[in-house]
Amino acid sequence: MRWALLTAGLLAAGCGGSTSAADFGEELFQDSRLSDSQFNSFSCATCHATTATPEAGHLRAGYSLHDVASRPSWWGGYETNLLDAVNFCYVNFMRGVSPLTQEDPKSRALYEYLVRISPDAQADALPLTVVKDIGDVPRGDKTRGAEVYRAACQTCHGETHTGKGRLTQLASLLPDITNEYDSVFPGVPHQLVVIEKVRHGQFFGVSGSMPLYSREALSDEDLGALLAYLGL
Repeated sequence: MRWALLTAGLLAAGCGGSTSAADFGEELFQDSRLSDSQFNSFSCATCHATTATPEAGHLRAGYSLHDVASRPSWWGGYETNLLDAVNFCYVNFMRGVSPLTQEDPKSRALYEYLVRISPDAQADALPLTVVKDIGDVPRGDKTRGAEVYRAACQTCHGETHTGKGRLTQLASLLPDITNEYDSVFPGVPHQLVVIEKVRHGQFFGVSGSMPLYSREALSDEDLGALLAYLGL
């Protein structure tokens, strides 16, 4: 079963005011403090838009959450419960100490907001193609690569070389971090380490909190252009 609906009285008691459930959920959606971890810098909005049409200038790791509450499954069919799908992000990327529960006022308010941005009664499940076995990709146009960097990487990593505007000081400086790869990953080509990080995020033995980029979120063509821009 999906989240139970939150009554107005319970929300008012939990939030200390007259803010509606959906409005409170929208605030949580935009706020990294949804997570109880002091080391988290991600909000839901870091990786997800909420619009029905594609965003200009953004290549986010996650799908838009427009109509998300109306989908029959999430994470490429891996999750069939919406709260479990949210907790996949909450625990793995937002460093939540323990999963959100149905009884948590925060999770209930977030559910109300997700329902509000899901106007269709039924929406199709969306594919998620994880590139399990990574390999090199053909290099592309550097100009396109600069656009990809701004659209997919700059929000978290900031400007190249300086990190200006990055989400957190824990986000590595690109491409400068690759200068350390010979000692950390001896014998592994630098571009393969970057591809591993992009395609697998923190999974498959890769550390950190970065979310993975599926082929739906970032094509091999755009990845090749990004590598060319980074000089890899």
